[in-house]
Formats: sequence, structure tokens, C-alpha cells
Amino acid sequence: MTFQKQVLFWTAGLVVFILALYVLSPVLLPFVAGMALAYALDPIADRLERFGLSRLVATVVILVVFALVFLVVLIALVPVLSHQVAQFAERLPDYAHKLQLVVRDISQSWLQVGLVRDLLGMNGAEGASPISNAGIVGQVAGWFGQLLQSLLSGGLALVNLAALLTVTPVVAFYLLNDWDRMIARIDSWLPRDHAETIRSLARQIDEALAGFVRGQGLVCLTLGVFYAAGLSLVGLNFGLLIGLGAGLISFIPYVGSIAGFLVSIGVASVQFWPDWLMIAAVAVVFFIGQFLEGNVLQPKLVGGHVGLHPVWLMFALFAFGYLFGFVGMLIAVPLAAAVGVLARFGLRQYLDSRFYTGSDSDAPRS
Repeated sequence: MTFQKQVLFWTAGLVVFILALYVLSPVLLPFVAGMALAYALDPIADRLERFGLSRLVATVVILVVFALVFLVVLIALVPVLSHQVAQFAERLPDYAHKLQLVVRDISQSWLQVGLVRDLLGMNGAEGASPISNAGIVGQVAGWFGQLLQSLLSGGLALVNLAALLTVTPVVAFYLLNDWDRMIARIDSWLPRDHAETIRSLARQIDEALAGFVRGQGLVCLTLGVFYAAGLSLVGLNFGLLIGLGAGLISFIPYVGSIAGFLVSIGVASVQFWPDWLMIAAVAVVFFIGQFLEGNVLQPKLVGGHVGLHPVWLMFALFAFGYLFGFVGMLIAVPLAAAVGVLARFGLRQYLDSRFYTGSDSDAPRS
């Protein structure tokens, strides 16, 4: 097969894959989730096999333990979190209004310089709000609250949740049980002339993906527990919800910590004002969390050889999330890892080729 035919063949395959993903994205969630679960649990199954258990027994043991832990967490946290989500959505417009009042008090106390007063609109009529777009903030807060309530009560959300709870464990069971056989079968389909190169690239993709998914998953879980415990101990309203949410979205670089910090400071300002000590205590929780993440969790659990640049990862998450919804966000990380490895491979090939060296020799570049 000529080079042009190979390019045409693989390009056609990529186009078919993207079209299928786009068309089937509404029904792919439980299957993608099951595949991700099987991939995450495969090393545990391999370790149990080395202890003498069969693959089927190891799969059953792993999924039963996982299901029990999941049910315990579900029973313990879901009622509390659902209540906090509903309460937070209901109080969000009121919180936004009170936060505007707090900002006005601060600005009237601290920002008495004429130029700053002019910029903030404080030299208008008496009693006027110092922030001209305060109404917009309230409208956005009200819209966000309605969005949360609709997500909780929407029929599609209930259908997706039911599918996740029923289909995902079945998919994960079969994939985890047949994982090694599937890998061997796929390996037998590789073009013989390029099998070793493809295997090397696949190992690099697996190393990058495993290092990020499993390591970053532990980081998110640890941060979520820390933030939730710290904010709850401080006495912040909705501390459990805000802390777990900040931890769970920490897989997006900087987004989880920044979003959690801003939301928690906003809630603390409304709840504790004018007690600056309590507001500072909420900020300290996030400062400690960031110190632990940067100096302990990331180096120990993720390491520096993942190969996923934060900017590239954020772009992949937003792009695939926009194109394919939540399913796109699930596949964004593995695809980002694959594209990163392939791009580095392509760059190495280019730097070692005559297109870069300008000669016909295949000698390695100096």
C-alpha cells in the first residue's frame, strides 16, 4: 500500500469515528463510563491475577467491592448534597444581592478617593449602587439557580443517571473480564510492517493517560475531601458541596481551585461580614489545599512525565465538551494524551527527515 493510500485510509477511519461519535453521543455515556471504569480498574485485576485468582473471580471481587463503596458513599452523601444543591440554587439570587451590599459597604469605607469614586459611579445620587451592573449580577445568579434546579429535575438527567447505574456496571464487568483478550485481539489486527511502532506509541499513550487519570483522580478525591472538611469545620454554609465540587473539577488545571475559592469567598463574605477573621479562615483552607496539591499531591501521585500540558488539556476539555457534551469531556483526556504522543512522534520524524535536514540522507540530525 502506497503512502497516499495509507493516509487516505486512516483519514477516512478518523472521519467515520468522529461522525459516529457525534451522532451517537446522546447514548454513549454509560458505555464510555464503563470503559473508563474498566481501564482504571484493570491494574488491580492484573495484580489479583498474580496472586492466583482467575480473571473472572478478580473481576467479580473488584466490582463487588467498588459497588459496595459506591453505595455507601451514595447513601451517605447524596441526600446531603442534593439538599445543599437545592438550597444553594434557591438562595443564590439572595446571596448575590447581599454580596452587592457587602461590596458597597467596603467601597464606601475604603474607596473614598474622588477618582475611584468616579470610576465606580459612587458620586451619583445618594443611595445609588456603586456598581452599575449590579442588576446584571443578580440576573445571572437567578439564571444559574434556575439552571441547577432544571438539571436536578430534568427528565434527561434522570434517564442518564438510570443508565449510568444500570448499564455502566454491566459494560465495565464484560470489558474488565475480557480486557487482556481484547488488547491481544487488537494487537493481531495491526499492520505487520508498523506493528512495533504502533505498540511503542500505544505504550506511551497508556503511560501518559494512566499517569494522569489514575494520579489526577486521587488528587481530585484528596482535594475534595480536604476542602469539604476544611470549609465545614470553618462553618461555611454549603461547605461540603463547595469543597467536593472544587475538588472534583480540579482535573481542569486551576479551574477547580479558582472557582471553589471565588464561590467560597463570596458565600463567606455574605455569611460572616464584617468578621474578616472568618473570611480569612476560608481563604486559608484554599491556600493550604493549593500548597498540598503543588508540593505533595501532584509530585507524588501524578509526577512530571504525564506529557499533558495544562493549556492543551483545557482546550481539549472545552472543545470536546462543546462538540460532544459530557461524553466529549470523558474522552477529551485520552484523546488529548493520544494526540500529544502522536504529535511528538510526528515532530521527531520530521526532524530526522530530509524535509528538515534539506538532504537526501537519512542520517540522524546532530
